[in-house]
Amino acid sequence: MQHLVDTNDLSDAQISQLLEDAKNFKAKRPIQLLRDRLFMTLFFEPSTRTRSSFEVAAKKLGAAVVHLDPSRSSTKKGESLEDTFANLCAMEPDAVIIRHSENEAPGMLADMQMTTVINAGAGNYAHPTQALLDLFTMVEHFGDVEGKNIAIVGDIVSSRVASSGIRLLTRMGMNVILVAPEPFMPESDLPQYDKLEDVIEKVDVIMSLRAQLERHSTPLFENYNEYARHYCVDHNRLGKRDILVLHPGPVMRNIDISDAMLEDSRCKVLEQVKNGVYMRMAILKLLLLDS
Repeated sequence: MQHLVDTNDLSDAQISQLLEDAKNFKAKRPIQLLRDRLFMTLFFEPSTRTRSSFEVAAKKLGAAVVHLDPSRSSTKKGESLEDTFANLCAMEPDAVIIRHSENEAPGMLADMQMTTVINAGAGNYAHPTQALLDLFTMVEHFGDVEGKNIAIVGDIVSSRVASSGIRLLTRMGMNVILVAPEPFMPESDLPQYDKLEDVIEKVDVIMSLRAQLERHSTPLFENYNEYARHYCVDHNRLGKRDILVLHPGPVMRNIDISDAMLEDSRCKVLEQVKNGVYMRMAILKLLLLDS
């Protein structure tokens, strides 16, 4: 039984296979490889793209999906996460897809070895499927990402997308640069800058992140507009440079990325959403059929 708690769970060969399968699924609608399989989604935090993407991916492969709303579950009556999970597993799903506020939650459930566990985002540490779909989007654009420079910009310390992305993209040979004000910056040996202008000539990709000002006890800026003045990705900053722009969503318009830049062909936000379906199809195939 294989799980996906973090991208470190995958071998290099498996990552290559995921990229190839996602490419093939995007090129041609697959046969229903997972007909008669059942997935359960268990999202303790809000999600639009990830949850719906997993549901679409599963259904495109012929599987059934059941969503459990934790706000209406027995966890609200004091039942532990482990007991909730064990009761779900008694119904014999082929996998449980979980999002949780605690970093350790998906790994803890995977260790119970009751069914395949897929991490759909946990705490501020891991969002492996987002990292994989971002990698796929860049590979699709560049062909080879080794040696490419990517700036991750924004609230990096709060971001599980950044955390997972740093681990996977450095593993794939990319040079990762962190750009953020000091309180948004994690402890890291990677190059760090507090101004986007200082790296703009060096990068092939900018990954913008949502400014999660609500997660910080000490105000850094008077408001989001003040933050945007320093970190919004717009045409004034990018000019005509051939730089790919990514964002995991939700995008705060004119704060993370400007309206005009979101319409620019260099911005791949909606392509990331599309690719998320195909990468998650590849992940389901890998964990349920190929492992």
